[in-house]
Amino acid sequence: MSIEVKVPALPESVSEATVAVWNKAPGDAVDRDEVICELETDKVMLEVPAIESGTLGEIKAEEGATVGSGDVLAILEAGSGGGSSGSKPKSDDSDDSDKGDDEDDGGKSDAAPATSPAVRKLMLEHGLEASDIKGTGKNGRIVKEDVEKHIANEADGGKSSDKTDDNPAKPESKTAPVPAAGSREEKRVPMTRIRKRIAERLVEAQQNAAMLTTFNEVDLTEVMALRSQYKEQFQKAHDAKLGFMSFFVKASVEALKRYPLVNASIDGDDIVYHGYYDIGIAVSTPRGLVVPILRDCDAMSFADVENGIVAYGQKARDGKITMDDMQGGTFSITNGGIFGSMMSTPILNPPQSAILGMHNIVQRPMVVDGEIKARPMMYLALSYDHRIIDGKDAVSFLVTIKNMLEDPGRLLLQV
Repeated sequence: MSIEVKVPALPESVSEATVAVWNKAPGDAVDRDEVICELETDKVMLEVPAIESGTLGEIKAEEGATVGSGDVLAILEAGSGGGSSGSKPKSDDSDDSDKGDDEDDGGKSDAAPATSPAVRKLMLEHGLEASDIKGTGKNGRIVKEDVEKHIANEADGGKSSDKTDDNPAKPESKTAPVPAAGSREEKRVPMTRIRKRIAERLVEAQQNAAMLTTFNEVDLTEVMALRSQYKEQFQKAHDAKLGFMSFFVKASVEALKRYPLVNASIDGDDIVYHGYYDIGIAVSTPRGLVVPILRDCDAMSFADVENGIVAYGQKARDGKITMDDMQGGTFSITNGGIFGSMMSTPILNPPQSAILGMHNIVQRPMVVDGEIKARPMMYLALSYDHRIIDGKDAVSFLVTIKNMLEDPGRLLLQV
């Protein structure tokens, strides 16, 4: 029986998607609920599972095609091949995704081990060749985890322990797919749908807001001492690592309570004051920047914040972030320090009116009680919409965050 595989209902405000990758080729056996295709929208990746076991027939929409809700992607011949193939259901591009190719050759082929379409696409995006990567799959086959590990190792380069690299939402780095140095070749690749949407929103933010950035610096001696003292107990009690981000989230909430305009947004000629504190945590992924939202942060404990960031960070890296995860938000935090950034001017995430930028932690000589001492210092940046936030309020807001972090007891006592 032939079954049409259709584009599922797209998220609200999303009218179309791009076929990013086919995990199966025509003639491949598939199992019920196995992901056979991935679609890319403006912000999220959508997985298309097989609704029955069988064999994938004709593909109607090739990779790169633009599709809408209900469009036919492929034809599935149900009841043939799926259950008898002995393949196991899988949710990612694991070692068995091209198993049939290896078996057809009896394992005797002298060619390079087969890779899945998603692995080939990831390698292309990063300008990698199969010879660059050591495969850990069957018969030396390259799997997705091998490519991701190779990318991370190339980008690492031995980061300093002073950097804020314990953030659980730390993304994997991405290298551009460019020709070899000195080749004088050019390579033209289309922007992904996510990349185009990011570009549109950044330009929109700069054109529609009167953005200004104010800076300060914070001495993290007390925060680091507190983390060092309680990190093991915190880990045992909450099964979560005590990172820097929970301190910044909680300090931001207290500052937002005192300066509600920073938590507000503009709607036409009106100012909308939000009576809740939904904070976006910017996470860079191989597919682009996403900002999942931690909701009701005023009611969250430090452990809730850390666990929420870990969960969102993993979803982002796995491409499982949904539109609901990123809708709303009254304030954002971005951490360029994980890449070694000393200072930057973050761009607003519309319709929010402010965003906090964290940066690298560096031991610097500071005058403390008349003596020069080495202290772990971080530059902070607050970009804000000057249409509704005056400089006085912006500076006072950032100073409040500074004071909370330099004396973390204030967070407990809310003073």
